[in-house]
Amino acid sequence: MTSPAPLSERIVELSDPADPRVADYTSLTDVSLRRKLEPERGLYLAESSKVLRRALDAGHRPRSFFMAEKWLDGLRDVLEAYDVPVYVGADEVLEQITGFHLHRGAMAAMHRPEPLPLESVLASARRVAILEDIVDHTNVGALIRSAAAMGVDAVLVTPRCADPLYRRAIRVSMGTVFQVPWTRIDPWPESIDTLQDAGFVVAGMTLGEGAITLDELVAEDYEKLALVFGSEGPGLTQATEQRLDRRVTIPMMGGVDSLNVAAASALALYATRLRHKR
Repeated sequence: MTSPAPLSERIVELSDPADPRVADYTSLTDVSLRRKLEPERGLYLAESSKVLRRALDAGHRPRSFFMAEKWLDGLRDVLEAYDVPVYVGADEVLEQITGFHLHRGAMAAMHRPEPLPLESVLASARRVAILEDIVDHTNVGALIRSAAAMGVDAVLVTPRCADPLYRRAIRVSMGTVFQVPWTRIDPWPESIDTLQDAGFVVAGMTLGEGAITLDELVAEDYEKLALVFGSEGPGLTQATEQRLDRRVTIPMMGGVDSLNVAAASALALYATRLRHKR
């Protein structure tokens, strides 16, 4: 394996916001464009020094780095280890390229890893969180961060769920999306059968009548548990509810009828945490 070229030879000073070499970083505020292009290009963006270090620690490969010159010294160990371009520019040039002020340190365009097979994700898992059609990237990132904090073994996302590797989801997750195994589960909800065949009790969080309380679910103390969290507003689909082993609700007080899905997931994942991971 050849050594990386010296860092000094790979630093590219940016002066033109239209420089085609930094196309990966252009117009990041256009959400619809990023949703479309990032998966097609096979890339995702890691934003902030802490997040990109977590991505690299997880074995992901960078395409390039992008930062103001003041961040070079703090990331020198990383920059010297990977033989890729390091794009550096004045704050105003970087802002014209990305569409926002880059105040969180460096960014990196990363090669998108191959999706993990569902079977390998479930092989040693005892507790799983499933995100059904959650479309807000902030909620996806917050839920994954809660899953990491509460020792969840894996996260599964349905085909219409927002991308966990969209830059806002990564940022909100604080990079924990790189430490919790996750993959798409498809077809959905038919793949609930796969979970049940693997020994999981599949429980969905719902406001529907006839649901047991979260305390009652905890008291049942299952060996393997998959918790399904529905989309913002509509909640779980009817087709999913019909396949569940348990329908679960969080009792509300004070005239509150429901919680945001990120808040509800944090409560549910804490309540059902495995004793050996407390």
